[in-house]
Amino acid sequence: MCPRLHLKPVKLTMRTIKPDRENINLILAMCFLAAVVLCQFQIASAADYPAVSGPCNFSFPRDHASHPDYRIEWWYYTGNLCAEDGSRYGFQLTFFRVGTVPANKERPSTGKPSAWRADQVIVVHAALSDISSKEFLHSDKMSRAALGLAGAREADGRFEIFIDGCNAAITPALHHLGAKAADFSFSLDLAALKGPVAHGDAGWSMKGEGPGEASCYYSISRLEVSGNVAVGGRERPVRGTAWMDHEFSSAPLNPRFAGWDWFGLQFSDGTELMVYLMREKNGKYGMVSSGTFVDREGKPARLFSGDFRLLTLKTWKSPHSGALYPASWLLEVIPLDLRIKIIPNLADQEMQTARSTHITYWEGSVRAEGSGAQGRAVDGEGYAELTGYAGAVWF
Repeated sequence: MCPRLHLKPVKLTMRTIKPDRENINLILAMCFLAAVVLCQFQIASAADYPAVSGPCNFSFPRDHASHPDYRIEWWYYTGNLCAEDGSRYGFQLTFFRVGTVPANKERPSTGKPSAWRADQVIVVHAALSDISSKEFLHSDKMSRAALGLAGAREADGRFEIFIDGCNAAITPALHHLGAKAADFSFSLDLAALKGPVAHGDAGWSMKGEGPGEASCYYSISRLEVSGNVAVGGRERPVRGTAWMDHEFSSAPLNPRFAGWDWFGLQFSDGTELMVYLMREKNGKYGMVSSGTFVDREGKPARLFSGDFRLLTLKTWKSPHSGALYPASWLLEVIPLDLRIKIIPNLADQEMQTARSTHITYWEGSVRAEGSGAQGRAVDGEGYAELTGYAGAVWF
């Protein structure tokens, strides 16, 4: 799961400038920039795209790549890392592809096409949780897929999505992630320890009860990570584990939902758990909430809303947005006889995206501890995502 985009026009303000030649050129340049930026927000409606209305029946490696027939798509990586000196980090790197013109819809003829013309917008959200230093660093960028500024491409079995110094490249052997921001960067190689797992009904993951309120959704629930992170100009080698999600859909979020709570957890016994809870505006969790348990061999077991219970134990109020978020949880998964406490590794992991999607959500590194079948001890780590607490989430 990842936040749906809430794209807003950018308001540009200009001060009074004396009309000499240099300033006239500046005004023209700013007007051109405004036109370019505003064009990025001409997002096509859901009705122009096919709905996800049945099993997705993924085929790999093809389905790691882009699905431009659908309106929105995201590739989502999170993980927990450790340096040789014991410093701990969490990371997030998420790429969105958003359709502006459906692939099967003809544009009106206007003569020679502009080099700025694009049918897709690319967005990246990147974050590094410096757990040892208790610092959360994040960055977001957006660009149209034109002039080599951003895009999604595939050739010779390699898929890549990229934008302004950030990229994710998928080959049969490795996933490579690169992120560059003003105050942090990372370069990571990820090797899958398990194969892709389709959620729901062969990938058909319901996000509402109406026709087409669904996505095609799969995960790689455990990847081995090696690479480097840099904070404040200091680079460190790191190792750890990661989680990868890939979803595509055309439907907006049903207005009865305020958002969702999502957890991707990796346990020390080699198993994994994904749970998402669709949160209604009255605070209750919807019946379409779902999950998947992945055993040591990579075999998935589907979980339904009645199979688990989530209780909030603490809350945290953001000093940035003023939003009140859950800050620790008790999760019970009844068929697995699993009862675990989930605790953030850092309280402030709130992502604000003023440069791209204009939404605010909490996305952060967590740890888990508790008990499983026959009272055996259970511990692990992972990530949680909390949307809709700091305002509506839709596009």
